[in-house]
Amino acid sequence: MKADKMWRVSQGEGVTVAVIDSGVDSSLPELRGKVLQGSDASTTPKNPRQDTDGHGTNMAALIAGTGTGGGIHGLAPKAKILPIRNVVDGRGDTADGVMERAIRYAADHGARVINISWGAKALAQQFPLTQAAVKYALKKGSLLFASSGNSGDSDNLVEQPAGLSGVVGVGAIDSSGNVAKWSTAGHQVALVAPGVDMTTYCTKSKGLCNSWGTSQATAIASASAALIWAEHPKWTNNQVLRVMMQTAAKPTTGDIPSIYVGYGSIRPRKVLLDGEGDPGPASVNPLLAREGATKPDPSASASAPSSASPSTNPQSTPTATDDKRGDKKTVSEPKKNDDSSSTLWIAIGAGIAVLLAAAVVIVLVRRRGNASVGL
Repeated sequence: MKADKMWRVSQGEGVTVAVIDSGVDSSLPELRGKVLQGSDASTTPKNPRQDTDGHGTNMAALIAGTGTGGGIHGLAPKAKILPIRNVVDGRGDTADGVMERAIRYAADHGARVINISWGAKALAQQFPLTQAAVKYALKKGSLLFASSGNSGDSDNLVEQPAGLSGVVGVGAIDSSGNVAKWSTAGHQVALVAPGVDMTTYCTKSKGLCNSWGTSQATAIASASAALIWAEHPKWTNNQVLRVMMQTAAKPTTGDIPSIYVGYGSIRPRKVLLDGEGDPGPASVNPLLAREGATKPDPSASASAPSSASPSTNPQSTPTATDDKRGDKKTVSEPKKNDDSSSTLWIAIGAGIAVLLAAAVVIVLVRRRGNASVGL
């Protein structure tokens, strides 16, 4: 992504990114002094600046880590993190209710970018409060990114809140721009970002690990927005998103948006280094207006490959171990294999899980998957 060159132009200074997740460990060397007070959206609140799970901390580090002490260097190292804990406690809470409170808090406390690296397989109708909160946040000027999921094409259920109107659903790609086979496809995918072989802290041991997931891709998308916004502070959320969509590497075949890569893979360097992108009207949401949507060109050449299989450990693999498997194949459109085993299901009390109304049980998923597109 030519981060070192982008950092000469912007490092995300002055932009607050809300991380709606398991909390953020503010004592981490690379995050010291960067984590704001935050809040816990559950009915049994805990300190959002602590994180017993580690997922939220890893997302925050990928966004704004400074690399201090040999730690993680995020893509927007001068951005601030607003931690919002959204673990459902199971005591009368629902995923819809907790997420609504989390999003509204973020919008009311200066978060220009809202990062949501988790989701639930559900119908949009099961998240009416969250949809209302998304609409509220958009009006307040926030930009929301949510992970599309790690279950590939295993079923037809859309991940929420990535599938809600106005939310930018993010899929994952590898360093070659290939869509990960487990990156969930569907209309919720608006953009894709790197999400394979991402450096995070190990969740089952000490030290740094290689990880994968649409969670990580979402963090990179959020950090990219922070970089652009810091350089263009007068732009609105719609304008930042518009240039991200315009400068994304587009799929070469099929509809745009594609069910696999949306409008393409994010390339903030095209905005920051090459000066590309027209911010356009401040008040028109390009995602809702479907700007740039096209029908397939029958004469276009096939070039979108599928990625190697993810690690057998869905959480992380030690950095010392190169655990990639599989071959890359060039196809007319990214083929997806059912790899539901690569989805990390979080149990109640250990992560995000919830009982929704009408006796519908939905297990929420922290995204640890990847996706692909030309970078």
